[in-house]
Order: sequence, then C-alpha cells, then structure tokens
Amino acid sequence: MRSRKHIFVVAAVLAGLLTLPWGLLQPRLLDDLRNMVFDYYQRLSPRVYDPEAPVRVVGVDEESLEAYGQWPWPRTRIAALVDRLSELGAAVVAFDFVFAEPDRASARMLVEALPDAKLRADVARLVAKAPDSDALFADAVGRGPVVIGATLAAQGAKSFPAKGGVVSAGDDPLPFVYEFPGAILPLAALIQKAKGVGVTNWLPDRDLVVRRVPLLLRVGESLAPSLALEGLRVAQGEPSIIVRSSNASGETAYGAHTGVNAVKVGAFEIATGSAADVRPRYAFRDSRRTLSAKAVLEGQVPRSEVEGRIVFVGALAIGLGDVRATPLEPVVPGVEVHAQILEALTSGALLSRPDWAPGLEVVLSFLAFLVTMPLLFLAPLSVSTLYAPLAVAGLFGGSFYLFEKYGMLIDPAYPSLVVIGTYIVGAVTLWRSENSARRQVRNAFGKFVAPAVVDRLAENPKLLVLGGETRELTVLFSDLRNFSGLSEGMSARELTQFMNDYLTPMTDAILECEGTVDKYMGDAILAFWNAPLDIADHPRKALKAALEMREALLAFNAARARAAQETGRPYVEARMGCGLNLGPCNVGNMGSVRRFDYSILGDNVNLASRLEGASKAFGTDIIASGAVRDAAPDLAWLDLGRIVVVGRSEPTQVFALAGDAHFATSQPYVRWRTSHQEMMAEYEAGRFEAAAARAAELARTRPGLWASLYAALEKRYAGLARDGVREGWSSVWNLTSK
Repeated sequence: MRSRKHIFVVAAVLAGLLTLPWGLLQPRLLDDLRNMVFDYYQRLSPRVYDPEAPVRVVGVDEESLEAYGQWPWPRTRIAALVDRLSELGAAVVAFDFVFAEPDRASARMLVEALPDAKLRADVARLVAKAPDSDALFADAVGRGPVVIGATLAAQGAKSFPAKGGVVSAGDDPLPFVYEFPGAILPLAALIQKAKGVGVTNWLPDRDLVVRRVPLLLRVGESLAPSLALEGLRVAQGEPSIIVRSSNASGETAYGAHTGVNAVKVGAFEIATGSAADVRPRYAFRDSRRTLSAKAVLEGQVPRSEVEGRIVFVGALAIGLGDVRATPLEPVVPGVEVHAQILEALTSGALLSRPDWAPGLEVVLSFLAFLVTMPLLFLAPLSVSTLYAPLAVAGLFGGSFYLFEKYGMLIDPAYPSLVVIGTYIVGAVTLWRSENSARRQVRNAFGKFVAPAVVDRLAENPKLLVLGGETRELTVLFSDLRNFSGLSEGMSARELTQFMNDYLTPMTDAILECEGTVDKYMGDAILAFWNAPLDIADHPRKALKAALEMREALLAFNAARARAAQETGRPYVEARMGCGLNLGPCNVGNMGSVRRFDYSILGDNVNLASRLEGASKAFGTDIIASGAVRDAAPDLAWLDLGRIVVVGRSEPTQVFALAGDAHFATSQPYVRWRTSHQEMMAEYEAGRFEAAAARAAELARTRPGLWASLYAALEKRYAGLARDGVREGWSSVWNLTSK
C-alpha cells in the first residue's frame, strides 16, 4: 500500500505539470478565456454614458437614406453637412469615411458615363463651367475643423501624410507599434485642406471583438494617428503628438526596450500598452449620443448638441455594413466605437493591463498550487471541499474589485484554473489511491474477515495498523478428528471437494460473527476476534461462532450420510475439536519482504491450539479457557477443572461449552450442571470411585458427543482409583500430548 507521502508527491508533480506551464506559455486558449472574463466584467459594470460628454455622432441612418437616397451621396451634400456642423460650432468634424475616389455623382463623372460620343461632347460643353463637387467639398473641409479618414491596408501609399507632428521621448516608437504595408488615402485636395488625417483601422481579437484600440499605427517610416486621437489633437489646436516610450526621462525600464508607455495630446496624457494601444471601458449604445444627418441638414438639431464637441460622421444604417463587436454588444456601428474611444480618452475611463500583471498571475498561481495540494491531503474533507470554491471566488472577487475601483485588468482565470486543476488532480489521485487501498484491503481481508469489518476497513484503511501491534484477542483453533480415517479411499478430487464442503460452512460461521480467519492448515482453522478492528464483546461472538460451527458440522455430517447411503459407500462421521482462549496477542503483517500475511502470534495463540488438543483428551468438541468463560459467564458452561497443556507449566482452568445463554436457563441444563458439579466435587476430594460412578451415570443419560466426554472422565477417574491416592496429589491434569 503506497504511503500518503508518496501519493502526495505523485499528485503534486502531475498537477504542477498540467497547470503551471500555462502561465509561462500563455497559449491562445488562455488569452481567449482571459478576454471572456474581462468582457464579463464590463457587462457587469459598464461605463455609464454621460450626455454632457464632448462627443457626438452624426450618422447616415435609415431616415437619412430614405430622404436623400442611397450612399454614397454627392459630395455637395456632404459639403453642406460640413458647413452646417461648422455653423453649429463643432470643435472637430471627423469623418469615418475614406473619400479615396472622385465623386461618382459629379457632373464630370456623369458626362464620362454617357455612351454616345457626340452627346458626351455636347453635355460636357454645357457643364464645363459647373463647379467640381470634389472641389466644393474640399473648400468646405478647408473652412471647417475637419479630420478626414484614411485606412491602412496591404497595398497603397507607402507613407502617411500626417498633418501634425510626432515627438518621441525615449526609445523610437516605430518598432513597437503595429505596421501596415500601405495606406488608402483620401483625395489629395482633401488632405491638403483638412486640419487632420486619422486612420479608421481596428485590430480586433480572434473573435473579432474590438477590445484594444491602437492610437498610433505605422506605414513605412511614418506614424499614423487614429481618427479619435487626431480628432482630440485638432480639437485642442495642438500641432503635435508626444509619444513617451521606454527609457524616457522618468520611465524606469533599466535599459530594456519595453515599448510605448504614454501618448500626450495637449492636456491629455494617455497611458497606453507597449504598442501604443488602449483598452476603452465601453458604455452601452445610447440614442442621446447620435444625431441624424438628415436632422442636421434640415436644421432640426439645436446648437447646444454640437457646439464645442468633437463630431464623428459615419454610417449608422446597418445596411451600409460598417459594424463592429464590442465586449458589451455584438453589433455596434463602427463610428460609435470611435466616439466611445474618445469618450473614454477624455473621461479617463480606460482599462489598464500593467506589464507586471502576467508575472503577478504566475506568482498567484504558484502560491495557489502550494496551498491547494497540501490542504487537500492534510485538511479535513469539509475544509478542502470548501477551499476550492472559496479560493476561486476570492480570486474573482479581488480581480473584479481592482477592475471596478482602478480599471485594472488582473486575470483571475489562470490562478483559478490552477486551483481547480490542482484540486481535481489531487482529489482524483487521492480518490484512486483510496480506492486502491480499499481494493487492497478487500483483497487482503475479503475472504478471511467478516463483510461488515471489511466494509469499515475499506472506508477507512487508516484504521488498519499494518505493522505489528499487541491487542487483546479471542483466539479460536479448530481441527478435524481422525482426518486420516476420513480421507482414506478418497481421490484427490474427492478430498478437495470434502475439504471445501467442510471449510466453507465453518468459515461462514466465523465471518458472520465478525471474526477474522488467520489461516487454514490442512483441515485446521485459526481464527481470531478484535483485529484488525475493535469488535465489541468479541469473546461472546467467538463463542457464538463455535456453537454455529457445531451446528454446521451436524448438517455437514447429515449431508454426507445421505450421500453415502445413496452411493452405497461407507460413512465415517466427521468430528471437530475447538479450543478458545482470550488474552494479549501480537497481530499484524508477518512474513518476509517478498510475502507476508496478516496474522497473529503469541503464547495465548499457542494455548488456544493446545486447548483444541485437550478437547481430544476430554472427548468433547469445544473447550475454552477460564478467561473466555469469565467474559461470557451467562452461557451454558461445564467446568472441566485445571489442566497443564504441553509446553506450559502453569495450569489452566478449562470449561466445555454446552450451549448458548438461552439453553443456560433451561431446567434440563440446570439439572445436568448440578450432576456435573457433584461429579467434579467428588473428583476434587479424591473420591475417584464415586466420581467415576457419577461420570458413568452421566455418560448413560447425556446423548451424543457428551457421552464421549463422560466416558473419557470415567476412564480417567477409574484409573486414578486403581492407582490410589498418593501424598501431595493434585486435581490438575497434566496432558502429555497435543
């Protein structure tokens, strides 16, 4: 049976290998799980929308499309929208559209689309003096505080026409920010007239949810600001953006190149991730954030809704396809995401995942591992069972507190996985070990110990002392009489069947009385009570087993007699002798390092064997020592006096077991015991002739096996009478054979 220490080591190594490497490897699955947790935090505690926020969205919604037709609209209408927003006092008008191609609705484009050359020439002369819609739009952009949109892609321009400067402090930020090969830029006239150019790109995670938003991106050797960041710059009239990276003044990177730390625009200094990205804390969509483009064009929007605010213009109609997913909602117009980013930037509602967070999570996981495994093996089951859910709840509770209070993202999922994984591995290992221990107990004791005792041992193998110990035991030794005569003429197969038919009921009688069968020695049985577990009133249960063995032997002989009669074979009655003793014995695993058995040793074991041998001399079947008789005095006992068995010098008071407690109260037994005591009194007084006479009378009146007891006593008393009483005579019977 494996030691608990060995099981602990195996479980600890296995749990460590299965859980701890996750924190170092950081697989995608762990990142997905972490995102799931952080998204749930945002849903539990989203940013509350503030209608006074300096951001609005003017959307091309379904109402606007119904009024002005499908998108794209003529640039003249978009120019009118810019002029109207400028008149209402917008601090910035930022377009979440990329005007990379000429206006398809312009007069020039319409002329070029005509199929007839002559018609095309005639119409061209008529519209030659008409103003160009793209030029009109560019003029409107030039008159207002407009930020025009661009998109980074796999192809396009190899540099970015930034309208503001970028000043870096510390390490060059270019190697740290996300890079795109090219840029899809708006028309050159728009770039020239606009106050700013910002990119509309997202960098969603694998599940296409926008969680981290880059404020700066790279095209070649150029840095491109996001639409939100550029809008914030233009709104403040700032000429440049300051990027603070590792090893800048005040940044303790100790020479390591860890990336971007912050981006400063005017009055706003924004802490970022190493790639100049931020994690906005999202709010749910709110109708107060959006204005319909139709309402703006038709003068239905009050000045208070626009004045001094950064206004994003983009697609709100779902049919235009510009939709994104956020941690709060699966479908959000992209322009609203830009607005939410700027709301988070201006209100400071940004989430942060410090660069030391992964290290802290690994340390927490290691500490959780160090606590979980010993607790599982050392603490009570109630404590260890409660620990895992409480530990996980504590990790998630602490993590959510940091999120709610400080906007800090500390992952509770990985340490919780370590707790759960360690607990499961340890519990399964412990369960398998305990099951193995139970199987070993059942294998070791199932055939030799009472089922109830085996069940108790299997449920708690620790009750089993596997080393030697001294316990007070009741020992029973039984043997068949005249085994040679019984087995004479039997074949090997018949002898095996005979032994099985005999030992099975004898063993059943012992096990049913909660005894333990130590061993079989041919036709002999050694059994004991009160080990490996404490057995209440074990002497009485051993005596009950002896009486049941007596009854089982009668049934065994009756069956053999019937079988002999049916086959015409001779029948020889089987007789049994039992010796019982009570006293301290050594019990435990005994044998060699290669093979051992749970067994008993000691002088009291030997005495039980000698008492079985004494039963032959007395001609009866069950003899017990005085210690056994004193433990169950209410049974039907017959005093046989004192004997000295072979190998001992001290006499032992012995008794024959006549029956159970019920029989002990019967009148026939009372009369029998009186006559027996009178015989013993004559013997103790040295009146052997009288004792022999009384024994002869009892032999005639007591049937069955008791007749042989009194015949043996009559023979002894008659022999003593012939020899005469010698000086110093003792009633102790010194037996000379086993």
